Amino acid sequence: MSEEDYYLELCERPVQFEKANPVNCVFFDEANKQVFAVRSGGATGVVVKGPDDRNPISFRMDDKGEVKCIKFSLENKILAVQRTSKTVDFCNFIPDNSQLEYTQECKTKNANILGFCWTSSTEIVFITDQGIEFYQVLPEKRTLKLLKSHNINVNWYMYCPESAVILLSTTVLENVLQPFYFRAGTMSKLPKFEIELPAAPKSTKLSLSERDIAMATIYGQLYVLFLRHHSRTSNSTGAEVVLYHLPREGACKKMHILKLNRTGKFALNVVDNLVVVHHQDTETSVIFDIKLRGEFDGTVTFHHPVLPARSIQPYQIPMAGPAAVTSQSPVPCKLYSSSWIVFQPDIIISASQGYLWNLQVKLEPIVKLLPDKGRLMDFLLQRKECKMVILSVCSQMLSEADRATLPVIATVFDKLNHEYKKYLDAEQSYTAAAEAGQSRSNPLLKRLVRTQAVLDQSDVYTHVLSPFVEKKEMPHKFVIAVLMEYIRSLNQFQIAVQHYLHELVIKTLVQHNLFYTLHQFLQYHVLSDSKPLACLLLSLESFYPPAHQLSLDMLKRLSTANDEIVEVLLSKHQVLAALRFIRGIGGHDNISARKFLDAAKQTEDNMLFYTIFRFFEQRNQRLRGSPNFTPGEHCEEHVAFFKQVFGDQALMRPTTF
Repeated sequence: MSEEDYYLELCERPVQFEKANPVNCVFFDEANKQVFAVRSGGATGVVVKGPDDRNPISFRMDDKGEVKCIKFSLENKILAVQRTSKTVDFCNFIPDNSQLEYTQECKTKNANILGFCWTSSTEIVFITDQGIEFYQVLPEKRTLKLLKSHNINVNWYMYCPESAVILLSTTVLENVLQPFYFRAGTMSKLPKFEIELPAAPKSTKLSLSERDIAMATIYGQLYVLFLRHHSRTSNSTGAEVVLYHLPREGACKKMHILKLNRTGKFALNVVDNLVVVHHQDTETSVIFDIKLRGEFDGTVTFHHPVLPARSIQPYQIPMAGPAAVTSQSPVPCKLYSSSWIVFQPDIIISASQGYLWNLQVKLEPIVKLLPDKGRLMDFLLQRKECKMVILSVCSQMLSEADRATLPVIATVFDKLNHEYKKYLDAEQSYTAAAEAGQSRSNPLLKRLVRTQAVLDQSDVYTHVLSPFVEKKEMPHKFVIAVLMEYIRSLNQFQIAVQHYLHELVIKTLVQHNLFYTLHQFLQYHVLSDSKPLACLLLSLESFYPPAHQLSLDMLKRLSTANDEIVEVLLSKHQVLAALRFIRGIGGHDNISARKFLDAAKQTEDNMLFYTIFRFFEQRNQRLRGSPNFTPGEHCEEHVAFFKQVFGDQALMRPTTF
């Protein structure tokens, strides 16, 4: 397989740490995404590395026994280390604070600490087998203050740092989950829910394993993912992933089922709002997108993999060491290794090799693997880095080799403009609210962030339509049909069409001498009235005489500032057209002679200059009884130029009656 066939890859620059061995223990903190390498209980050093840390943190601590768990608070202010099942030790990493360790014992008698989670830079939760204890750490006083606790039998726990929710597994079957939500010194108990275990023979006792549960935020909502190894329906043997939606308020609800159609060992990641399921036996992965249409049975939606199963792209481990040694070829990394540990949302750690990777989705290969353009667009529009890929898909479907049918092209344009309209509406609502002064009274009013899925008219014009029109081999009927399809789509979503799109249509029609079609488009208002369009029509008069009248009609409908139109025509050296336009609206007695003579002279067309000069001489004669220019008109240099080119005798003589 070439690189273009893999749609998943490990990041180029992994976090490297010392491999796990009998002397060096490795820990991962999912809140700060940091790896701790603890040598000899910390006595010979602790090295902390995270994906964004250019400078690792190194320190030593006394070896007071085996480290069970070690994590920094948010912002790396306070270090917490668990060495026994009863206590957690703390050490300040804040400048000017005491570096002496201090200890907190769990409050519940006979309870054992299963672990702890930092929920802020100074708030920590102890999870014991008998409940949960929420503390505030006071680093200056080197003590902890209990804020709240809750008694409940706990088998195991899971923490989702992005949403600050801790999930506790309770009951004998371990399948009743109790969530708690933490925010700014408060702990809220959310409604508990039960995970449905697969049916099993009476003799075997099935319980819910921590290994089969994950928590992740997908499309801004928190889900609990349960890997069910045998489907509850007897006729289906494959495993499935069940997604339970866990809202801040209200009960947890089973929403989606991802059909894996295979059995064996699986691991889950979430990347760019996609659920990635790795299968160890076949060393492949599949992706699911819960936003794509699935099969809804009235309560849950069933989804199948978006694409065929593929391996993660092969990865070479760069050789470390001095330059002389690095000339050795890099070593291929063993993918889907049994030593891999997967963390949410997108982290894969190989403790035996000493690497932490972020898993990434590659969009380009997906274009080839998803032939249905409508579904491909639905998929791409939800991805973070989608803009250039979508533009290339649009260009590709208009190319000679991969030309799509008009209905398919229409579908793609409609999907793009649906996103574009959503953004425009949100932007308009925000602006209206801000102008009404609601933004001050309503702090929740936030400006919508423009995602890469918003492709506006200039994007489509520049990257897709403009290059497409330039292609000589395309049948012009197809070219015009595509342009009109895009304009139709914009109109359908009530998006004002930019004049440059209309100009593109007109230029294409003129190029192929389709003046009759152009006339119809204008007469039936298929092309919207605009000043730039009227100016373009004026400039077409020499090719197509009726264009002049069409343009005047448009300008009258627009009833716009006529001066601007004259300026535009003069800037395009359309001096006669400008003069005809002014005469057409009856303003030729008040215009500046100098402005028109300047423009005529710039064209370096002496006959044009002669015509314009003569026109103003005649105007002067009609209005003032003399063809001469008055000093106030500042036309001396033009009179001199006229004499120089045509001679004194060419000047008009005053007519006397």
